[in-house]
Amino acid sequence: MATHHLQGSLFDQTDEIRLGPLDGITRTPLASGAWIDVLPGWLSGADALFERLAADVPWRAERRAMYDHVVDVPRLLAFYGTDDPLPHPVLDEARDALSAHYAGELGEPFRTAGLCHYRDGRDSVAWHGDRIGRGARQDTMVAILSVGAARDLLLRPVRGGGATVRRPLGHGDLIVMGGSCQRTWEHCVPKSTRAAGPRISVQFRPYGVR
Repeated sequence: MATHHLQGSLFDQTDEIRLGPLDGITRTPLASGAWIDVLPGWLSGADALFERLAADVPWRAERRAMYDHVVDVPRLLAFYGTDDPLPHPVLDEARDALSAHYAGELGEPFRTAGLCHYRDGRDSVAWHGDRIGRGARQDTMVAILSVGAARDLLLRPVRGGGATVRRPLGHGDLIVMGGSCQRTWEHCVPKSTRAAGPRISVQFRPYGVR
């Protein structure tokens, strides 16, 4: 598997991997009952965590049918179910902290973790919502912790007519998409023609949401 060099963050020079408090998180209401919470730099030592995950996670490459062709999925993937041990203790801490912080709104804990490894600017994920399972019919939350180089996460209304929201995420940043966001909005990580370093996103979800 090819390796890609990560240029470290100028603002996160520690190798101590630890979470900060969640009390500085900022909410932005979107249309149709959707919202996002963003907390830059929630995780310190994010570049060190990136290196651990890149080396230790059993990444898999997938191929999917598209029209009359079978194509490579432009990113590497891993998934950890409700009973699977996560690949680093700080991810267990993050999942527990998010479950406690959002207990009143979400009403259930975050249970699974999906990981995506974007190796460079050619890797991406197309416009979509997490609507497999309960996310198609119920309000829910998806929390994403990003380590490695920053990449843009874009959000837009499913039915159009609104402005696209752009949030660059990397180096320990957190975003939580809540309310009706998975049903009424969609999100993507577009390809980049600029030099883009590698990034790993960790998506925490409740049980039955994919």
